[in-house]
Amino acid sequence: MKTTQCDKVLAYMRHFGSITQLEALQDLGCMRLASRISDLRAQGYPICRRMKTSKNRYGEDVHFAEYYLKED
Repeated sequence: MKTTQCDKVLAYMRHFGSITQLEALQDLGCMRLASRISDLRAQGYPICRRMKTSKNRYGEDVHFAEYYLKED
């Protein structure tokens, strides 16, 4: 059976604790992380989002989402 992008995103979060769009693109080749997160939520996975801030190459603030599995 072929591993889907949802499977890969879920495994990544379980292994590393969280995932960002940049990590999804670089490590998994997933261009639409928010869509995969939506798919996983529809399947019943308790995924949370926290907004993070970092600097880009020009020293400007950039904001991005980091997704993680909610722990019970």
